[in-house]
Amino acid sequence: MNPNWQRYQELLCAVDSLGLTLDVSRMAFTNAWLEGMRPQLANAFDAMEALEQGKIANPDEKRRVGHYWLRAPELASQNDAEAINDAVSKVKSFTADVHAGRIAPPSAPKFTRQLIIGIGGSALGPQLAADALGTEADRLQPYFFDNTDPDGFDRVLGRLSGHLKETMVLVISKSGGTKETRNGMLEAQVAWQRAGLDFSKHAVAITGAGSELERLASGWLARFPMWDWVGGRTSETSTVGLLPAALQGLDVDALLAGAREMDKATRVRDALKNPAALLALMWHHASKGVGAKDLVVLPYKDRLLLMSRYLQQLVMESLGKEKDLEGKKVEQGLSVYGNKGSTDQHAYVQQLRDGVPNHFVLFLEVLKDRQGPAFEVEPGITSGDYLQGFLLGTRAALAEKGRESMTLTLPEVNARTLGALIALFERTVGLYGTLINVNAYHQPGVEAGKKAAEAVLAVQKQVMAALGEKPQTVEQLAAAAGIEDVETAFHCLRHLAANGRVRREPGERSTGDRFAK
Repeated sequence: MNPNWQRYQELLCAVDSLGLTLDVSRMAFTNAWLEGMRPQLANAFDAMEALEQGKIANPDEKRRVGHYWLRAPELASQNDAEAINDAVSKVKSFTADVHAGRIAPPSAPKFTRQLIIGIGGSALGPQLAADALGTEADRLQPYFFDNTDPDGFDRVLGRLSGHLKETMVLVISKSGGTKETRNGMLEAQVAWQRAGLDFSKHAVAITGAGSELERLASGWLARFPMWDWVGGRTSETSTVGLLPAALQGLDVDALLAGAREMDKATRVRDALKNPAALLALMWHHASKGVGAKDLVVLPYKDRLLLMSRYLQQLVMESLGKEKDLEGKKVEQGLSVYGNKGSTDQHAYVQQLRDGVPNHFVLFLEVLKDRQGPAFEVEPGITSGDYLQGFLLGTRAALAEKGRESMTLTLPEVNARTLGALIALFERTVGLYGTLINVNAYHQPGVEAGKKAAEAVLAVQKQVMAALGEKPQTVEQLAAAAGIEDVETAFHCLRHLAANGRVRREPGERSTGDRFAK
């Protein structure tokens, strides 16, 4: 028997209820290695079981982690289960009223578009679902503010020009204090006001109880809950993902059902029958458990283009940690990048095959080509046949050079399989976090970046206060303002000058420029 075929049969992991398979036969691990990982994996299963039972997973924040409860409320406490069920019911009833025109904007018969304002997981999950499942028949077409880039705001508002009166705005922030989301909301408010529209009659908040945003949204169309036990990067099956998906017209019941089915499959304590456990082990094998190689995600399906971006946050924010659970400095993580097949064929597959061997590949294969009838581009061959040919050909070309890969196969892209994919990777990250002994559920580095940004803005305010009518160098201004960080002051002044907010007189070199009011 062909050894490749034999290894494929022995190692193929299938979730029959979802039609999903995971092939790890092109990963160069041995049975002895797999057996040696059994105790560590058992520990990871124990930790995951405790997590689902409500154990505090974030000791520094005293928070539980409950995103698995979102699709299985019966696992949660009675109060949390009731809150989950109530939130889903509210999403459905609100959506039905919007689609029927019972909840409508003052100046149009119905809402036809939605502007989702969020950042990180509050945008990446909804964007993934919108792009993967959207069609021209969407009930409310989705648009996004997912940054604090003024030009980005203007581009989106330009696409919405003439349609603000029929656009609903979803503002998503658990704390209500996230600056990028706050800025997007303020920009949207001004745009609606300029159009002579009452922003509050178009706005919906998804936020935590008692947050600044919840208080601000008291007169808005509606408010939906976010809970402290759901992190942004695992929030797609909460109101964060369900409300925009439902408004778009996507099948949120199927999304939840797919996630629930995958959760069941990934509780099985047998690695070869559990795709999340098997993925976690492969990540550990390929990266030597220390992030020694990068994970390249190659979806051979346009609808899954954003999966690599989604996984960048889920994996890298969860696993990229300086210290392990005992406080020892480890600098852990797993880098993720990707494009799509067969575009990657003409981009960076050359390096994947022949260049630096610092990666392993996850192919995402979708068996169903399209909803309509097949079209042959040559006798007996369709465009979809070519797509599969390029996937299998690239897989073989990588294997020829000893480059490891896995293939995750779905029957088609729909709400149920997307929910399953989301749940699969959430569980994989959780299991892998235990395997490498890090807390996958906090993000101290993100908070450090926010604090550093606040310090930059403080310098900007100080240096602006020191500006006068007479042009001065940045050193002079910093000295007058008592600023030690002259470089940051220079960056701030250069940015302000480029936007016409301060006056700049060129010096002999750029760092010698002079600035004034």
